[in-house]
Amino acid sequence: MQNPTFFRHVRKLWESHSLSLVVLGFVALWIFLYVESDPSSHPGAFYGNAIADWTGTFIILLVTKYLHERGSTESRPFKDKAKTPLTRFLAEHSLSLFLLFCVLAAGEIFLTLDPNSRWGAVAGNVLSQFVQLLGLVLLTKKLFEKNTNKKKDSHE
Repeated sequence: MQNPTFFRHVRKLWESHSLSLVVLGFVALWIFLYVESDPSSHPGAFYGNAIADWTGTFIILLVTKYLHERGSTESRPFKDKAKTPLTRFLAEHSLSLFLLFCVLAAGEIFLTLDPNSRWGAVAGNVLSQFVQLLGLVLLTKKLFEKNTNKKKDSHE
């Protein structure tokens, strides 16, 4: 007999996180295809790049749900519940700090691998993706694109 509570939980998970789950599925697909392919072939090179691109997409989907960057128009709204200046700083910059940690971790992994090896190339692409994401978060603190916010400009 099927457990209706289990299916309710699965349905709620799907309704809340379907985009993240599908993107994670693509990451898994690209990893599987890369492992099974020749990395020096066109498809193999594509799969290696796709791993980095889709991993970056997955990370940014998840972290922008929960983390914040003060001054970034692309960040989620900040609710100040901090009790000390340090915890306020950590909360206000949690998105860029997390991405900086990812850059450092990916950089460490990349430096330990041969950049011309199968996984060294992927690690380089992942590092590049994290540097790009951190750069975008920091750039959105001062730079803007017209019509990207949900609010309409008052002079339109």
